[in-house]
Amino acid sequence: MSKQEQIRVLALGLIRDGHRIFVSQGYDPLKQETYYRALGGGVDFGETSQGALQREFQEEIQAELTNIHYVGCIESIFTFNGRQGHEIIQVYQCDFTDTKFYQLESLIFSEPENCQHQALWVDIAHFKSGKLKLVPEAFFAYL
Repeated sequence: MSKQEQIRVLALGLIRDGHRIFVSQGYDPLKQETYYRALGGGVDFGETSQGALQREFQEEIQAELTNIHYVGCIESIFTFNGRQGHEIIQVYQCDFTDTKFYQLESLIFSEPENCQHQALWVDIAHFKSGKLKLVPEAFFAYL
C-alpha cells in the first residue's frame, strides 16, 4: 500500500468569532479551484488527536488554544490534484488563548513541505451561500 492509499487521521480546530470562522486557504491546481479548511493537521503515531491539534497550531501559527472541546468525527473521501484522498477528521471547537489572533485579517504560514498558506477569518455566510468552498462539506454540520 502506497502512502497515497493510506487513510490519514487529522485533528482540525473550529474557531468561531461571531459570524466568522478561522480557516486556511488552499488551491487545487488540477481543478483550478480555491477552497478553505479549518486549521490543524495530521495525528502522529502515539499522539492524541487533541495533542496533535495543539501541536499543529503551535507549529503553523505559533498559537496556543484554550476551551478545547471535542465535537465530532468526519470521514472524508475526496480528490485533490487528481489523486484520491481519505481522511478521518477529529473536530474540536476551541478558542485562541491570545486575543491578538481575533484582530488579524490574515496571516501567512509555512507547512513542512515548504508550501505557503494563508489563514484568515471568513464570514460563514460566504460558505453557506456557495460563494466560497469549505471542505469537507460535512464540516457544515458543526457550524
